[in-house]
Amino acid sequence: MTTPALLPLSGRRIPALSPGASSFPHHRATLRLSEKFILLLILSAFITLCFGAFFFLPDNSKHKRFDLGLEDVLIPHIDAPKQGKHVAGQVVIHGQGGHDEHRHREEEESLRDKIRADHERALQEAKEKLRKSRAELQAEIQTEKVRVVEELKKNKEAGPRPLPPVPMPKVVGVNDGEPPEPAVKEKRDKIREMMKHAWDSYRQYGWGHNELKPLAKKGHTTNIFGNSQMGATIVDALDSLYIMGLHEEFKDGQEWIEQNLDFTGNAEVSVFEVNIRFIGGLLAAYYLSGQEVFKLKAVQLAEKLLPAFNTPTGIPWAMVNLKSGVGRNWGWASAGSSILAEFGTLHMEFVHLTYLTGNPVYYQKVMHIRKLLAKMDRPNGLYPNYLNPRTGRWGQHHTSVGGLGDSFYEYLLKAWLMSDKTDAEARKTYDDAIEAIERHLIRKSNSGLTFIGEWKNGHLERKMGHLTCFAGGMFALGADGSPDDKAGHYLQLGAEIAHTCHESYDRTVLKLGPEAFKFDSGLEAVAVRQNEKYYILRPEVIETYWYMWRFTHDPKYRQWGWEAAQVSREVRVRGTPMGSRAQMGAPCSVRGLD
Repeated sequence: MTTPALLPLSGRRIPALSPGASSFPHHRATLRLSEKFILLLILSAFITLCFGAFFFLPDNSKHKRFDLGLEDVLIPHIDAPKQGKHVAGQVVIHGQGGHDEHRHREEEESLRDKIRADHERALQEAKEKLRKSRAELQAEIQTEKVRVVEELKKNKEAGPRPLPPVPMPKVVGVNDGEPPEPAVKEKRDKIREMMKHAWDSYRQYGWGHNELKPLAKKGHTTNIFGNSQMGATIVDALDSLYIMGLHEEFKDGQEWIEQNLDFTGNAEVSVFEVNIRFIGGLLAAYYLSGQEVFKLKAVQLAEKLLPAFNTPTGIPWAMVNLKSGVGRNWGWASAGSSILAEFGTLHMEFVHLTYLTGNPVYYQKVMHIRKLLAKMDRPNGLYPNYLNPRTGRWGQHHTSVGGLGDSFYEYLLKAWLMSDKTDAEARKTYDDAIEAIERHLIRKSNSGLTFIGEWKNGHLERKMGHLTCFAGGMFALGADGSPDDKAGHYLQLGAEIAHTCHESYDRTVLKLGPEAFKFDSGLEAVAVRQNEKYYILRPEVIETYWYMWRFTHDPKYRQWGWEAAQVSREVRVRGTPMGSRAQMGAPCSVRGLD
């Protein structure tokens, strides 16, 4: 807005000067020379900017495309409407059509005409503003404020805008009936009972809270989801409830979301956690059930996360305030860096958001991250866990396939799979990363256990975290499509990691795996420090068992998973979900988070 002090004020009265009255200060009825110069400078800069934009815009006739660049947004397995031309299972590619050179030239000329018109209009508006008094300008500002307030009020009363209809992806593997083996059915029913026990206890003691304290039997709200009751457990559990056939419980969760889930509060949340648990949970519930409320809530929340990307590099902040849009990073993360596993675990949800809404901004945000990483040098081909969002430089050279790094690699592979194996860029990035991980991080212990260590400032730490155990399943999942016919190699590598992680469970008293375990000084697959000897319901080992069972059908993986489920069932607190921290040193010793 133009500064009022630089404008002529019609109400100003200038006393007349008598000739020869040199002792009085010089008053004037016009602008000072310096003020005229400043005003002229502003107008000159504005005109230069407009003409510069006109003459120096790139010549788009030299480019093949003149669109939003969404040719890589790929959502496979679409059942198209009958009148459509797409075949079920075919990939729909957004942004493609009959683009020819003639249309490019027309669009380019249209853009130039628009720039000319905008330039002329801006000059005219500037002249009109200069003729108005301060009172007139203030009246215009007040009128605009009232208009904006009224518009916001109408939008709020009208509710969320409807989203465009899109074909639903075909969901495979849901409601496939009962297993033929009685023993398998009995075990599955007990797993479902464990889920219902946990849900019912949360329903009774912590409904609407983000979590439940099992010993205190009361709700709990953690800082990663802000200081408000956002029902994180409800949203995160919806897909499991649906797949397990617990449809009444699913309906209860849906009703709570419809009536209570709100993102307008003054809450600072983790972008990563909210994305994978809320947006991911809501999208999964939508694709499973087809209920529009889940899609609408996911989009509302995603819009609140977008300000986190307002950094000099486009690498998002770790935290964002849902009300103000102000972002920041964790103070402990290598001088305020963003974390690889956090900003690298947005791709799948954001691509689906663009698919469901038609808004390219979500896709563009995550593709910008990928392209920025592709341009950066990587020490030994490894991705460090920290990246400064202000400078675009790596932080501490610490690489881990476990905490701080894990899901970045997982999302690269799954982006390729989600694209029906057409996102070659994602696949190559994954393959290059895994090759460097094999070269520098994967080793065998003295007794032959394969483990994945951590790279810290040029040295390998022979420690493996429970979080790292997901990699066994990832290697198996990525075996098909591996370069140089290495599918068998990666399936075997997945089996070796699964065996090592099972050993970390089997070598404890409780038969539940520790938070971290070492391969040093004669100790293998065991926790050394007291602060590593606990189990906090992490799923990574069971996830790897599941993948290995799916790919090999070796019954030992089902048996290993069942053994862990039995122990978890035994140590749960009566009347509440199972305890959150199970000590490794004493049988059935459980202590809660509080």
